[in-house]
Parts: sequence; C-alpha cells; structure tokens
Amino acid sequence: MDIEVVAKALKELGHPTRLSIYKAVVRAGFQGTPVGSLQEKLAIPGSTLSHHISSLVSAGLLTQRREGRTLYCVAEYEQLDCVIGFLKDECCVEEESQEPK
Repeated sequence: MDIEVVAKALKELGHPTRLSIYKAVVRAGFQGTPVGSLQEKLAIPGSTLSHHISSLVSAGLLTQRREGRTLYCVAEYEQLDCVIGFLKDECCVEEESQEPK
C-alpha cells in the first residue's frame, strides 16, 4: 500500500470526532449505519458530522449508500485491513536483519 494513502487514512483517524464516527460505523457491520443514528449517538450537529464523514470518505475509509430517504455510512473494511497490514508488516523488520549480540 502506498505510504501517502496510509498517511491520509491515519491523519483522518487522528481526529477524536472522526475516530468516534469511524468506530461507530465499524461496529455497525457490513450493512452500515444511518447518518441520523450517528448524529444522535454522537450528539454533534449535522453539518459537523457531514464534514467529518466527507474526510473519512476521501481517505477511502467509508462509503455511503442511499436507501430511500436514508443515507448510510459503511466502513471500507478492506481499506482498514490494508492500513493495519501496512503497519503490521513493518513490525520488527529491522530486528531480523541484525545479528544477535
């Protein structure tokens, strides 16, 4: 995964409100959660929520779908796996290349 993509995802998740939104959407599962439910749960104004959701969408962490009049936020679990995998794949890489003392 491209380091710029990972950096953007981590930057967007670095904001407490966006992290709270993302956590709620991830917990909702593959069907996602209605934006109105997120607004109620997090008690933030709709315009603020919309701004934060847009940031998460631009980082590829969320998508949105409309069913009738309801707008749902859905976590992009593959993107989440890629970001976590990027960090995890780097774990202890240099340790293996060093000789024991």
